Amino acid sequence: MRTPSRARLLAGAAMIAICGASPVLAQSAQDPQDATEVEEIVITGIAAALETAIAEKRRATSIVEVIAAEDLGKLPDQSIAESLARLPGLAAQRIDGRAQVISIRGLGPDFTTALLNGREQVTTGDNRGVEFDQFPSELLSGVIVYKTPDAALAAQGLAGTADLQTVRPLEYGRRAGAINYRYEWNDLGSLNAGAEDTGHRISASFVDQFMDDTLGVALGVAYMETPYQNERYNAWGYPSVETWPAYIQANPAAYAGAVGQAILGGAKPYAQSGLIERTGVMGVVEWAPNDRFRATADVFYSEFENTQILRGIEIPLWWGDASREQLQPNYTVTDGLITQATFNGVRGVVRNDLNTREAETTSLGLRLEYDLTDNWAVSLDVSSSTVDRTDQVIESYSGYGYNFAGATDNITYTLDSRGVASFQTGLDYTDPTRMVLTDPRGWGGSQIQAGYLNSPITEDELNAVRLATTYTFAGGLIRSIEAGANFTSRDKSFVSDEFFLIPSGGVTSRPIPTDCLLEPTSIGFLGFSMISYDTQCVLDSGALAQQRNANFDVVSKNWEVSEDVINVFVKANLEGSLGPIPFTGNAGLQMIDVDQSSNGFAATSQINGVSTPVSGGVEYRDFLPSLNLIFELSPSDVLRFAAARVQARPRMDQMRASRTYGFNEQNRNSTDINAAYFGGGGGNPELRPWEADILDVSYEHYFTSRSYVSIAGFLKDLKTYIYNQNVVQDFSGLNFPTAPGQGAPASFFGLYNSPQNGTGGTIEGVEVAASLALGDFISPLEGFGIVASWADTSSDIQPEPGNPSRPIEGLSEQVANVTVYYERDGFSARVSNRYRSEFLGEVAGFGNGRTFRTVADENIVDAQIGYEFQSGPLEGLSLLLQGNNLTDEEFVTLNNNLETQPIDYQVYGSTYLIGINYRF
Repeated sequence: MRTPSRARLLAGAAMIAICGASPVLAQSAQDPQDATEVEEIVITGIAAALETAIAEKRRATSIVEVIAAEDLGKLPDQSIAESLARLPGLAAQRIDGRAQVISIRGLGPDFTTALLNGREQVTTGDNRGVEFDQFPSELLSGVIVYKTPDAALAAQGLAGTADLQTVRPLEYGRRAGAINYRYEWNDLGSLNAGAEDTGHRISASFVDQFMDDTLGVALGVAYMETPYQNERYNAWGYPSVETWPAYIQANPAAYAGAVGQAILGGAKPYAQSGLIERTGVMGVVEWAPNDRFRATADVFYSEFENTQILRGIEIPLWWGDASREQLQPNYTVTDGLITQATFNGVRGVVRNDLNTREAETTSLGLRLEYDLTDNWAVSLDVSSSTVDRTDQVIESYSGYGYNFAGATDNITYTLDSRGVASFQTGLDYTDPTRMVLTDPRGWGGSQIQAGYLNSPITEDELNAVRLATTYTFAGGLIRSIEAGANFTSRDKSFVSDEFFLIPSGGVTSRPIPTDCLLEPTSIGFLGFSMISYDTQCVLDSGALAQQRNANFDVVSKNWEVSEDVINVFVKANLEGSLGPIPFTGNAGLQMIDVDQSSNGFAATSQINGVSTPVSGGVEYRDFLPSLNLIFELSPSDVLRFAAARVQARPRMDQMRASRTYGFNEQNRNSTDINAAYFGGGGGNPELRPWEADILDVSYEHYFTSRSYVSIAGFLKDLKTYIYNQNVVQDFSGLNFPTAPGQGAPASFFGLYNSPQNGTGGTIEGVEVAASLALGDFISPLEGFGIVASWADTSSDIQPEPGNPSRPIEGLSEQVANVTVYYERDGFSARVSNRYRSEFLGEVAGFGNGRTFRTVADENIVDAQIGYEFQSGPLEGLSLLLQGNNLTDEEFVTLNNNLETQPIDYQVYGSTYLIGINYRF
């Protein structure tokens, strides 16, 4: 049997995945009766995907994981993140039920660099972590995740580098196209009135070659409209019952069993419904007029819109107002936690919130390659990547009256075995004749705050030019040398724009416009119903007016960070033998020259409305050596070794110049730094990168072209670690209060809390993986297969001397994945499970700000069945049924790692898709 070339194998796999149909790979076989006649043998689906991925992994000169195109095309994932999360040592964090950001080998998303066709990309998030749900899987031909560095890569992460790839039409080599459609629904239905509960996805792709196969074109478009639901319980926290409230001091005996026990401080439960709309467009043009010259231009565009409706009641309990909300003596204590209690005098805040996000991602690239001679080649690559993102976070409050006026409620909460509260209420929160738009608890102080609007704008732009040359030797240890330079300029800005929403006309409350009222929302999982209205309709009606929030903390949130990076690299590709053992590999060096700067504002609450522009920056140079060696112990056994120095640039918000500060008038004449007049906190534009020395060893045994097992061990020795600490800061040039006859403070130096480079620690782990086509071992099991991996990772991070070590953000000690599949005669079926143990994850906190919380362990189970017609009039048509999150795994964050004290408990339900594909 004749096997196809690598280029044609990968290209065929790529186009099939882009089209989203069941892939077909052609191989030739000799006819027993005529050796000159060939017969096309069709290999479809996951079997071909795995074989392609295994071949790419085996050929790689670094330690990599590969997703072949068929896997992406056949699984109609919302994005590439779900597929990445199935790779050994990788794990995804879910946001609103979908996989969004990736951790590699226990390191969070800020430590991973994303490339598109080898070029560094901007991010839609606030920092460097790539939100992979921006990339439609239908428009990608594959992904290579580099776990060890390659000096020729344009950019690299401390955890790893994910290179997303689009199809190359000349390599594909024939005309083809496909159209796909998916219909989807969630078993929770619509939790909110006016929200969608069904969605669809449609994609189309086409590839062809012209001008005697010297010009190739690939086009693709993918549109997705995906609803999602979330039964979202949120606890304020779990304080300890104290003796200070007057009602407890008046009756201490009745509360003796409660004092010192943990109690629910309050709750903010929601019924959340969302809708994601995403349009992705991909285009590639290749021109190769002769064997020496090739030009490739590609464009990727994604328009992403996310609309969330959240309806719930903010319920103050222990952390309410002790003169109003009072704990009653009929409480129940279980293992140090009050699991049932009644509070009288509760004034809840009914909330109809609306969150929207609009993000546009554009990536343009042009690559020119020219072979000057048979040994010498040069290339030029020019690219631009931009993101424009606008968020709108609207909070809308209603209640029975303004500032503690109106009726109060008696509320009983009961915690179940999960720690989730249900509530028994006495008031009717659905009555539009009594519920008004107002500030029920006087949160606005002097303002009548009936809501809040936060509308930040994020812009990110990265432009790059890469010049490189390769010289190939006729023989010897060094087979070729690559050298060049990559120039990147990146500017990212965050602008906070925030408003109080106040009842218009100078009144304390406004009736809810009748045109905006919807059917009441039943929050059955919590035990109550509430009034519902269209929040955008209320704003458009003029019932609420917008008043800009000019407070100091809003001004200090604004920042701009700029980076100019020159990466000069040289890499030697090696091939030789160590005694009888042949080896390949590469040795390289990168010189990184960085010029970073930031602009922002310094503001203080003690002189509100006054801010001072501030800026800062630093220039530095680093050297990053790398070595990869691959020993072929036998035709079936490969041993890999890698050693390198790697780094991850700091988070953008850590590099901001913006800061807040204050003064202590009692210390105006002090020169003691520990009793200073000035003090503050904020970012550090002089921050240097995380840096680590790494060692990797991997052993791989290949049974056949579609079956292998591997075991790998790694160590990352962190030389630097970024953490907040107090440093001495010069506050001169900033505004400070003065009085007649009062001079300047004795010292302008004070303590400033900001991110700093500190000592490091270690991260180490073991990974075991296997991909087994069972027919290779037991003939009757042909068509059955299993793909499995397990990773054990630990860290010893001690950033602050004298304090205990702690896990790094994004690290799960245990990560495991398993997929069992069957595929034969057009029929396919598979079940997948991915597991990660608890980890420190970044989630939305107060005011939609980002915060880190412990995320509980989780198992995600997906399954799919499909059938492809392989002959007859329906040839090229395939059908698909898929279920995601079949066990309805919840997303939980914990208070002090206590499973009985969840902060977030989110239930997303199961999602089902039915689809039809046609390829030609």
